[in-house]
Amino acid sequence: MKRARFITLATLAALVLCGPLGAAEQTPGNQWTFSITPYLWLPNIDGTLKYSAPPGTSGSPEVQTGPNDYLENLRFAMMISGEVRKGRLLAFTDVVYLNFSNEDSTVKSINFGGDRVSSSANVSTDSSLWAGAWTLGAGYAVLPGRPVEMDVFGGLRYLGLHASSDWRLTVAVTGPGGGQTFPQAGNITERADLWDGIVGFKGRVWFGSSNWSIPYYFDIGTGSSALTWQGMLGIAYSFKLVTLTLAYRHLYYDMKDDKLVQDMRFSGPAFGVGFRW
Repeated sequence: MKRARFITLATLAALVLCGPLGAAEQTPGNQWTFSITPYLWLPNIDGTLKYSAPPGTSGSPEVQTGPNDYLENLRFAMMISGEVRKGRLLAFTDVVYLNFSNEDSTVKSINFGGDRVSSSANVSTDSSLWAGAWTLGAGYAVLPGRPVEMDVFGGLRYLGLHASSDWRLTVAVTGPGGGQTFPQAGNITERADLWDGIVGFKGRVWFGSSNWSIPYYFDIGTGSSALTWQGMLGIAYSFKLVTLTLAYRHLYYDMKDDKLVQDMRFSGPAFGVGFRW
C-alpha cells in the first residue's frame, strides 16, 4: 500500500509540474514553457546494507550487494521528469522507481553489540531491493542561452529503500560474549526513508548553431543521509518540439554508521525522449 501510494503521488507531481533528463532548451522572453521526459535508466547497484539484529538472534549482519551485471536482476523500472519555466525562473521534478531481485551479495561481518566479527563463511546470499526516488527543485537561469546554458537550483530529494536479504553460511557465527550467535541461514527485511535538501546546477553546452548539445546535471545535499550527490552527463539532439538524450547517470548515498544504508551507488546509462511546448 505504501509503495503504491508513493508511486501514484510522485507520478502525479511529475505530470503537474511539467530532473536530470528533463532539462529543455531554454526559450527567451517571459512566456511559460513546459517539458516532460519519459526515460529509461538502467543502473547497476553497489553498496553496503547494515541491518538490525533479526528476531531471535544477537548479531546484526552487514551485507555487501553488487555490483552485478546490467539488467540481470532488474525486474521493473519507471522514470519520468518534467520542468516548467517562466522567463529565468524554473521548477522541475524527477521520479525514479527501480525493483531489483536476487542481487548477488555477501555477509561481510556481524556486529554483536559493538563487537564486530568478520565473516568469511558465506555460501550464498542474495538481496532484493526496491527504491523510489523523488527530486523536486526550483531555480534561476544564470546563463539563459547559447553557447552555454546553466541553471542553479535548490530543492529536496526523497529516497524510499526497501531491502531484503537471504543468507546461507557454512557455519553459525559466534560472538565474543557468552551466548552470542548468528544463525547459519535466515532472512531479514528492513526499509529506510530519507529526506535530503539539495543544491546544484544543470544545463547544456551547444555545438555552435547546430541541434547537438551536451546536457549536464549535478546536485549535492544532506539531511537524513550524511551525504548524497547525483551527476549526469550526456549527448542530445533537439528537434523543434522533441529532444533525444543519451546519458550516463550516477546517484550516491551515504548514511550515518548505525543506519541501513552505509553507502549505495546507482550507476548506469539512460535514454530519454523529451517533449516541450
